[in-house]
Amino acid sequence: MKFTAKQIAEILEGKVEGNPEAEVSELAKIEEGSEGSLTFLSNPKYNSFLYTTNASVTIVNENFEVEQPVNTTLIKVKDAYKAFSTLLEYYNQIKLNKSGIENPSFIAKSATYGDGLYLGAFAYIGDQVKLGENVKVYPNAYIGDNVQIGDNTTIFAGVKIYSESIIGNDVTIHSGAVVGADGFGFSPGETGAYSKVPQIGNVIIEDHVDIGAGTTIDRATLGSTVIKKGVKLDNHIQIAHNVEIGENTAIAAQTGVAGSTKIGKNCLIGGQVGIAGHLTIGDRVKIQAQSGIGRDIKDDEMLQGSPAFGYGDYNKSYIHFKNLPKTMKLIHQLDKKINNG
Repeated sequence: MKFTAKQIAEILEGKVEGNPEAEVSELAKIEEGSEGSLTFLSNPKYNSFLYTTNASVTIVNENFEVEQPVNTTLIKVKDAYKAFSTLLEYYNQIKLNKSGIENPSFIAKSATYGDGLYLGAFAYIGDQVKLGENVKVYPNAYIGDNVQIGDNTTIFAGVKIYSESIIGNDVTIHSGAVVGADGFGFSPGETGAYSKVPQIGNVIIEDHVDIGAGTTIDRATLGSTVIKKGVKLDNHIQIAHNVEIGENTAIAAQTGVAGSTKIGKNCLIGGQVGIAGHLTIGDRVKIQAQSGIGRDIKDDEMLQGSPAFGYGDYNKSYIHFKNLPKTMKLIHQLDKKINNG
């Protein structure tokens, strides 16, 4: 699909400087722009590329002043970075705007769905499933019995959503994610063998949640595992049974949260963090990558280390740790002087 500079400027409420009929059909980095591509410039570090890029159209800030001739048509906007992000979202909506039911696929007779459904080949929709409007279910996805999915939600290829799960509006679940598998519940017996504890709860995912590829969210033993509105989960995250994650919390890849832990809202959790079970993490907490959390955390704490402690104290301690060999050498020298009189 092609767009002219004039059409793009109208979408972004910008001003064209150059050829308003310049056409673009793809997006590119400014240093890699070629004829027919659209790019943007917002970081002064990349200013020099504006004069060498072959991109047909470039979005720049409205206060940007050209210092030498350019071959690209400019679109001037208030915020080039934000404008380009808007275009990416617009482009993605067009690219992913699929509809219709492909064959072979399966929809149970008792399932219901709204207008604008896209169901990819080999997808499965179980009994009593309720799908809202404009839901997109990509090939090889599995939607188990009694699942509810709200409007404008996208389920990418290979996602598995187990029975009884409830998913809100405007949710995106990326390929390979598993929602509602059994929690890790086993009871040790007298002989050492384990007996499985039935997991009969469900998973609730509220509106505007993004779930990355390969992430797993376990169903509750009783009650619900809850992912609240606006949560962003990266790829390959493990959320155990009965966990609750508060609104607008973002968690990076390879983090694991053990059972029944409650995480507050607006938290930022780095990659490869391990959080033990039955803990309470407050609001606006920041946890640095590879930290281990084994205690309750109050609001607004910033943590690092394993086991984690205060971020400032960690950095001070790390300086001493790095100098430990020198410190020990000095101690041995002083010890010799003292013992030798």
